Amino acid sequence: MSDTIKNISITYDAINENNTFSSGDFISGRLIVEVAKEAKIDSLLIKAKGKARALWSEQYGKVTVVYHQKEKFFKLEQYIIQEQKGKGQDYEMLLTRSGKTYSNIVTPGIHEYPFTFQIPQGNMPSSFKGVYGKIVYTLEAKLSRSMRVPSKTKTKFTFLSTEVMDTPELMAPQFGTKEEKIFISGKVSMNITTERMGYMQGEGLKVMAEIQNGSSRTIVPKYCLYQKQSFFAQGNRRVHTKKILKEAGEPIPSSTHQSITKVLNIPTTVSPTILNCTVLHVEYRLKVYLDISFAKDPEIKLPIIILPAAYPFGEVVKTMPPPYL
Repeated sequence: MSDTIKNISITYDAINENNTFSSGDFISGRLIVEVAKEAKIDSLLIKAKGKARALWSEQYGKVTVVYHQKEKFFKLEQYIIQEQKGKGQDYEMLLTRSGKTYSNIVTPGIHEYPFTFQIPQGNMPSSFKGVYGKIVYTLEAKLSRSMRVPSKTKTKFTFLSTEVMDTPELMAPQFGTKEEKIFISGKVSMNITTERMGYMQGEGLKVMAEIQNGSSRTIVPKYCLYQKQSFFAQGNRRVHTKKILKEAGEPIPSSTHQSITKVLNIPTTVSPTILNCTVLHVEYRLKVYLDISFAKDPEIKLPIIILPAAYPFGEVVKTMPPPYL
């Protein structure tokens, strides 16, 4: 910042206890400019933007290749001050409460400029920060003066998608079965069932298991919910997996059959599933496996879709075909 423009910042008002915004919501706030001495401003602009980016590099011998891809969702602009309007230019000007334009001469002190944007309607992905990319929504401001370096600031806000997902299997039960022969010891098998594919943040994921231990060893059922991040750029893909939670069940003695129900509590802070973005996807898998000493662990993987806590589950039920109701 210069000696004249001491500081420029943006604040905005929360509309719910989680401080999130969705399509169609209004986001209101104030652009605050602190001025040390009288100054003339050529333009003062505030923007609301939504975009996604993927970025990573790979080494091929001595050559490093950088993969980069962007996707823009929206960009809204409002001018608070604009001294000159170029030929053919059209833009929105913010006015004072009395309906007048703001003066381009600012006096020493703190000046607040209120603004309001309506987030466009549309199927846009939720905010997310991954290893090789991110989906980010921001408010940005730029103050320009003649023969001076522009003063800039920005702040992020959290966007939460509440669009109804076009996934017919969302409410359908998920099944998996696995049988494994253990050298000399016999064989083990398991059947895994979940009530449905879709679960909300903070919800309990009930896993029902039928386990037959026909071996001479004790086995332990284990459960892992993991996140799969996929990034896309220039026809290439980069994948990163991350464990969300891991739990173990009670040991199952040899030559026994048990029916087990395990409830995994999905964290409220975990990101929702993201499939509506061209540069990154966020998916989830439930892995159930039998821990067997000195043997290959048989495993079953089932897809899980995590939905925002505010997800309109009622709308999903209305649109589901009869077999899933």
